[in-house]
Amino acid sequence: MTDAAPKPVPFYRRRPSRRTSVVLGVLALALVLLVVLFDWNWLKGPVQSLVRAQTGREFRIGGDLNVDLGRTTTISGEALTFGNAAWSKEPTMASADRAEFDIEIWPLLFERQTRIPEIRLTKPTLRLETGPDGVGNWVFGDPDGEPIRFRKIWIDDGRLQFFNAPKKTDVDISVNSSQPRREDAAPPIDVEGKGRWIGNPFNISGRAESPFELSNSDKPYRINLRADAGPTRAHARGNLINPFQLRNFNLQLALSGQNMENLYPLIGIAIPPTPPYKLDGRLIRKGDVWRYQDFKGVVGDSDLGGTATVTVGRKRPLLEANLVSRRLDLDDLAGFLGAPPQAGGDESTNPELRAQTLQLAADTRVLPDKPYDLTKLRSMDADVRLKAHRINAPNLPLDDMDAHLKLNAGIVNLVPLNFGVAGGDIRSTIRMDAREAVIRTQAKVSVRRLDLSKLFPDVKLTKDAVGLIGGDMAIAGTGNSIAAMLGSADGDVALGMGRGQISNLLMELAGIDIAESLKFLLTKDKKVPIRCAFGDFAVKDGMMHSRALAFDTEDTLIVGDGDINLKNETLDLELRPRPKDRSILALRSPLVVGGTFKDPSFHPDFKRLGLRGAVALALGSIAPPAALLATLELGPGKDSACGGKYAK
Repeated sequence: MTDAAPKPVPFYRRRPSRRTSVVLGVLALALVLLVVLFDWNWLKGPVQSLVRAQTGREFRIGGDLNVDLGRTTTISGEALTFGNAAWSKEPTMASADRAEFDIEIWPLLFERQTRIPEIRLTKPTLRLETGPDGVGNWVFGDPDGEPIRFRKIWIDDGRLQFFNAPKKTDVDISVNSSQPRREDAAPPIDVEGKGRWIGNPFNISGRAESPFELSNSDKPYRINLRADAGPTRAHARGNLINPFQLRNFNLQLALSGQNMENLYPLIGIAIPPTPPYKLDGRLIRKGDVWRYQDFKGVVGDSDLGGTATVTVGRKRPLLEANLVSRRLDLDDLAGFLGAPPQAGGDESTNPELRAQTLQLAADTRVLPDKPYDLTKLRSMDADVRLKAHRINAPNLPLDDMDAHLKLNAGIVNLVPLNFGVAGGDIRSTIRMDAREAVIRTQAKVSVRRLDLSKLFPDVKLTKDAVGLIGGDMAIAGTGNSIAAMLGSADGDVALGMGRGQISNLLMELAGIDIAESLKFLLTKDKKVPIRCAFGDFAVKDGMMHSRALAFDTEDTLIVGDGDINLKNETLDLELRPRPKDRSILALRSPLVVGGTFKDPSFHPDFKRLGLRGAVALALGSIAPPAALLATLELGPGKDSACGGKYAK
């Protein structure tokens, strides 16, 4: 029996021969030397070609390329440039003096995922711009490919530019990374720079989220930025979604400035001139709707709060607002009438409006003559409600206000414009048609139950007065300012008062009864019942001509006649008093009211003494016009007949 042949030994168990060991040693040494001595710059060409193939953009490494191999490999390059979109006038979208980034090898080899834990950039520049078709130059490559996963970026002395030519917007800011609050967090960036927003220069500074979050359309991008455009200041803090699109965001926004009129070129919303303002609220955008929600602040010497919404993407932007003021300083609304607010003392104003106030004070006219800006009236639509619970107007007994303004295609409607006045109210509806070169205006005003004693609270002789005033006005005029509208007005104006009482001294002075006036000046005054008082005027081309003008009390009967010129702002009224007592010194002289609205004059016309007999009868009926009867509270009784035996 013969022995079996021995089994062959596997090659991996065989002891290498001396020759094989030498060969393997040489190969290992060659590999080590290759790694140590390898010049990574040899790979710049293939890397540039690979990036170009993946992105469609030119990529160049002008300096050295180095690689530090490991489980997480570090790659660095110098003098890097990345090409721009073909439609851009600038060939370079991004560049850096030096870029260094880490890449995880195992996910790249086995999961085919590119993970870059950190990028470090020295003097990088990034130019972002919107193309002719509205697509940004940051959109490139295969949108369906596996995205690169970034975690952190550190920027040293960077620069970021953003251009949107159709909207006349450009931004140029310096960018530097700052230390994050947590070690594993992406470093935020500090920004400072300037630019133009819709053609208006501005400056900006603050802190924002890591730039890697700019293109993240799902995760909110946090910012805390301050900007100023001329005298206008803004402080925005909160979240943006897809900030380059600016389609959706939720920010806390503080706004302040010298004049809200300055916001027009920035946001396209026409606001009349105002004193300095300061507001803070929530700014929310969803698509074409911008909402400034639950804001609070001050405008001049008035508090103001509410919510305002602007809808764009339509033929004209639409402003909708619901505003409330707990204490409204009336002169802060002067800009709506084409006049500046008051200046001096503790009044809030700005240099521009102060100069206008001084100019107005030197003017001999009272009615505002600053034209409305027709371009602004036609540039937007509006639906704004303003309620003031309390009004500060030292020279006027105003209590509150309710105004509802509607603007549509150049037509302004104030429906209503209501004031609580002296315990009563003044209700108005106003329509302004600004579709043509000259504004056509219609106004209807009703006056009800104004308390005479409250109308002149600071006049001693009216403190004990009793009586309720009412009436109606309806006028229409053309012109682009308040002065022009009233100076061309046609219509009717009628005001009157029913039963009440007034100071005897006031009536004796009106009747120029020297003896009676001296007596009541030196002794105790008394009250005189009033039957009625009224004025009825026809208005034609800015001239108010009296149709009926009378004042009837127990002591004195006054009838009048004359004109009020709204175009020239002059007064020419003659009041003829007839005392009902038999005072031997009663002069029975007419009282002439003349002068201007700004400087009226009151003086007796002694030249006309003794020229008349029964004054009241000569001037005709003093019965109130039928249109006024519904507004006057004459009361019951035999003395309720206005005019007494002189009424016809």
